[in-house]
Amino acid sequence: MVKKIYLYLKNFDWILFSPILLLICFGLVEIYSVALGQGGNNFLNFKKQVIFCVVGLIILFIVASIDWHNLYIYSNYIYIFGLILLVAVLFFGHSVRGTRGWFNLGGLGLQPVELVKFVLILFLAKYFSGVSLKTNPLKHFIISGAGAAVFIALVAMQPDFGSALILVSIWLSMIVIAGFNKKYFAIIFLIVAITGGTLWSVYFKEYQKQRILTFLNPSYNPLDQGYNIAQAIIAVGAGGMMGRGIGFGSQSQLKFLPESQNDFIFAVVSEELGFLGAMLVILFFSLFFYRCLANIKKINNDFGIFFILGAISLIFIEMFINIGMNIGILPVVGISLPFLSYGGSAMIANLLIVGVIESIIIKSKINY
Repeated sequence: MVKKIYLYLKNFDWILFSPILLLICFGLVEIYSVALGQGGNNFLNFKKQVIFCVVGLIILFIVASIDWHNLYIYSNYIYIFGLILLVAVLFFGHSVRGTRGWFNLGGLGLQPVELVKFVLILFLAKYFSGVSLKTNPLKHFIISGAGAAVFIALVAMQPDFGSALILVSIWLSMIVIAGFNKKYFAIIFLIVAITGGTLWSVYFKEYQKQRILTFLNPSYNPLDQGYNIAQAIIAVGAGGMMGRGIGFGSQSQLKFLPESQNDFIFAVVSEELGFLGAMLVILFFSLFFYRCLANIKKINNDFGIFFILGAISLIFIEMFINIGMNIGILPVVGISLPFLSYGGSAMIANLLIVGVIESIIIKSKINY
């Protein structure tokens, strides 16, 4: 037993884990800072986030110590579990800003789609690691797409188009990694164009159309749909090189910046910690990505490689979209910044993913 623990700690990739821990610390500092501006010693969200982080880190270390083959074996059941969660939330979920995507558990909100992102990566990693694209690639394209489409459709029905976009991105990333022929991407483009046109004409609500128009022209209607982007850009620019200091960001402290602890936490980091703080956040993410890619060279199983590349894709896409939202080059689609933004479901799900990555890395080095 002692030997197993020693081998586990020795082969745990602490360099990969370190930037994740630092990103969590950045997020907690800024969530605390936002709480200062709310007055009345309202630190409830900060305290809840601390609990989410602790629970997530415990899960990370537990999962890292478990053989990842167990996830592989039970992945079909995990997929069904994710499916049940998404169906159940449509009937029994709690609505927030018109989206029925949360379970209310004793005052805490559980957002199933965050776990489903992990489930989709697991499903696709198992599927692509067990097939060859040289034989009937169209079949594999359809099956993998159908497996993803079920989740995407259920999330879109909430409606949560930001999360649905992430699920689409996960599937697209995985089929790129799998090495599908370019003609399949032409098919995807055609489907997206037809679907997009239909959604715009029939399904999209007016506020969703306004978001897209604001994306095409960020200065469009700056007192309404463009307000969030305008305030975020002001916050990012106001930080200068060194920032205004923790608790001294005018945009977040004076509540000009909405959703400052969620969607726009990068703007808070930029205003209070300046260009230096923003670059440190990007550096920590980059170190995590680099370390994951460096470990892939040592992994001798396809499932592990697919899972790690899928996980990198998810975290990179969410990071890219969130930062793009904050600096005004992408639309506001409600995507949080991994490991920094307030939110228990996302934090725990992302740390679960890191735990699986660590398990794959550890198992590639030792057998116990």
